[in-house]
Amino acid sequence: MILLVTPSEKALEWSAALTEATGQEVLVAETLVRATTLLRVEGYLAVVLDQYLLETKPREALTLFEHLGSAIPVQVNLGISGMERLAREVRAAVQRRQREEAGARQVATRKLHGELNGTVTALLLSSELALEDRSLPPAMAEKLQLVYELVKRLRQQLERAIPTEETRQRAAGA
Repeated sequence: MILLVTPSEKALEWSAALTEATGQEVLVAETLVRATTLLRVEGYLAVVLDQYLLETKPREALTLFEHLGSAIPVQVNLGISGMERLAREVRAAVQRRQREEAGARQVATRKLHGELNGTVTALLLSSELALEDRSLPPAMAEKLQLVYELVKRLRQQLERAIPTEETRQRAAGA
């Protein structure tokens, strides 16, 4: 959802243009105080701010910026910007944010994969070593073999979910 902050009479037209350009629902706030209240209640993808309000109400603007959260602030001089330019700037900001989020998700996923892979490797090695113990009672060996097979399956699932460089190279060579 996008929050458009402007006292302009054209707010509804701009709101419709932004909805069409981004596919996001757009809410309009006529004042910075109202926008700050809305930001406290709900999260927004972007907050489009009329430059006029920022220049005439600096204290209220500062309070609003403190409540942005993860919303992208897009400052635009709506007095001179056309709807096409406004839509282009907001669409670009939203796409930039989506790329940043995707990159951050990839980094987090890879980190988690690395941590899980280390644990899986340790479990596999420990299971293999324990299975080599010939003094292990048969019932225990059977249960341990089951654990070993489950951990191997987990490793395969991890490799399918996030291929490592080694598995990518094997797949490319095959």
